[in-house]
Amino acid sequence: MLNIALFGTSADPPTAGHQRILVWLSHQFDWVAVWASDNPFKSHQTPLEHRMAMLQLLIDDIQPPRQNLQVHPELSCSRTIHTVELAYQRWKDARFTLVIGSDLVYQLPSWYRVEVLFEQVNWLVIPRPGYPVNDLALAELRRRGAKVAIADLMGLDTSSTAYRERGNTDGLTPPIEDYIHREQLYRCQEESRERQPIR
Repeated sequence: MLNIALFGTSADPPTAGHQRILVWLSHQFDWVAVWASDNPFKSHQTPLEHRMAMLQLLIDDIQPPRQNLQVHPELSCSRTIHTVELAYQRWKDARFTLVIGSDLVYQLPSWYRVEVLFEQVNWLVIPRPGYPVNDLALAELRRRGAKVAIADLMGLDTSSTAYRERGNTDGLTPPIEDYIHREQLYRCQEESRERQPIR
């Protein structure tokens, strides 16, 4: 039976932090299915097709290459329950683990049909700086039937939000930064050009 990690992210834009998680997951699972999606709890600046393309660039940039990482656009749904249904159709004989950041632990109880999700998949929480994993919150999820584990990995102190809101490029890989400039994505790029002195 294949042990598959399901890693969906808004990827707006994907960062070196996402890349580090993907590399780690590729060593823990037989297959890592990756996709960008529209999170109903967030507003997005960039069309989904661009975010999916950037995820592919992020994976292509991993050295040495990891053969068990793949972008699966067909899994992209705004509701995780629908993504899991599609995954079960795609891989008939597999065990699935949904991977989430520790910032989403408190959101989980409000997810659509989360009780069904608790029955269908395991959960793996990636700790993120600034979002400590609360034992009481985990205990409540487990009481409701969730099979939750904490990854032995600390995510990088980078975020897509830092780039979108402040133009901080520290967390961007060079191929992602090049893509953003080439496609003229994100308002912070426009603002950066407007601030440049006229010569």
